Amino acid sequence: MRRNLTEEIAEEVRLTSQYLDKDALDPRVMQALDRVPRHELVPAPVRQQSYANHPLPIGFGQTISQPYVVAVMTDLLDIHEGDRVLEIGTGSGYQAAVIAELGATVYSIEVIPELAERAAANLSRLGYDTVHVREADGYFGWEEHAPYDAIIVTAVTSRIPPPLIRQLRRGGKMILPLGGQHSAQQLVLVAKDADDRISTRQILPVRFVPLTGGH
Repeated sequence: MRRNLTEEIAEEVRLTSQYLDKDALDPRVMQALDRVPRHELVPAPVRQQSYANHPLPIGFGQTISQPYVVAVMTDLLDIHEGDRVLEIGTGSGYQAAVIAELGATVYSIEVIPELAERAAANLSRLGYDTVHVREADGYFGWEEHAPYDAIIVTAVTSRIPPPLIRQLRRGGKMILPLGGQHSAQQLVLVAKDADDRISTRQILPVRFVPLTGGH
């Protein structure tokens, strides 16, 4: 089922190549997806759909992202072994597990206590010791471990949170959905150059739950 999913993702990448400017993702990313046991990270009621290429509910009004979107976001960050990655929105822990499979250390923030606790327990049980989960408002990042080689935001926001820009290292990349909960959303790739200048590139239309917290 996992292999069928990666084949579906590869086909969807080919169909959306005009958005991505490529017709195939990094083989390392596809191999990482193939290794992560997604069924171990979703709630029991939807476990039979674990390897379907669409989002799934994980409780508390949240979802586990469509695997195709997880693959694209991971690929765009160009993550390498030894990188330090900040994730905003742990959710089920699936995205963090995919990044960890690439050899990165992941600092993941989840604002919903029950999801943070569940994801941390599941990731630990599965041996993802390089993923560190914290319950907090992700808008403010995790300054203690900054700067980060890459930042991934898995909830939509109307603007790029300034604390995340500050915590991104020079030469680093951030991927996030920008827009509104009930309006158009675009996946946006953010890059910081050696002079701290920021550039952005719109990738493709997406649909994410909103970034929540006290900010």
